[in-house]
Amino acid sequence: MTFSDEMNFEGSELEEESSAYPVVFGITFTPTISGILIGVLGIAGAAYMFSSFLKPAWDTFTEKQGTKAQLETEIQSKQARLQSIDQLNAKLAQSKRQQSQVWAVFANEKTLDTLLIDLNRLVEAGNAQLSSNAVKAKLQKFAPDSQGAQPVTDGSLGAEVNGKLKRSSTDITVSGTYEQTQSILRNIERLQPLLIVKDYQSTLVNETIEEGKPARVGPTPITTSFKLEALVPMNPQEVAATQKEAKQ
Repeated sequence: MTFSDEMNFEGSELEEESSAYPVVFGITFTPTISGILIGVLGIAGAAYMFSSFLKPAWDTFTEKQGTKAQLETEIQSKQARLQSIDQLNAKLAQSKRQQSQVWAVFANEKTLDTLLIDLNRLVEAGNAQLSSNAVKAKLQKFAPDSQGAQPVTDGSLGAEVNGKLKRSSTDITVSGTYEQTQSILRNIERLQPLLIVKDYQSTLVNETIEEGKPARVGPTPITTSFKLEALVPMNPQEVAATQKEAKQ
């Protein structure tokens, strides 16, 4: 066998070996080339899966996370506002209770209507146990101001209450001993409404003992006159009217 025959023989063997792998478009798919192609296809498939499925899912997840964080922030903000509202309501309720307690010490239309009865009861309270010829306390004068209750605007009670309270004045005159008069004044201070005693004056009573009557026993009686002022809170309509009048 010649050298050329041997080359032809080896070439035919290589062709037989090469023909054992598939050939597409002139490319022989050897194991190496097939591995590389499969790897490339795997990468392309992974990229396709990521872009088609994983990325939208990830974007949706990220969006939901952002929405969740926003909702949590809103919830915390609303809870803080609700807590603040509860605190404000508690403070408002406490303020209303304190205001009611303060207003309770002032007079009102009802207490003014019964003021004459209350004063007469205080004056007569100590007379029941006295003897017939003892000095007895007596309410001689009860004269409310004909103008009725007037707004306090002169600053006499402090600038803070100007235009918020009105004052009802009544001229009072009582007679009795000094001790009886002091007891009456102390009892006036114990009455529910806030009452102010002003222009206090006392004078001795010149008594004339009538013939045939028993002589008076006990201390000399005195006559006491004073002005009794009751302070009444003004309602919102009265406050507005007073403020409007003050601006004119």
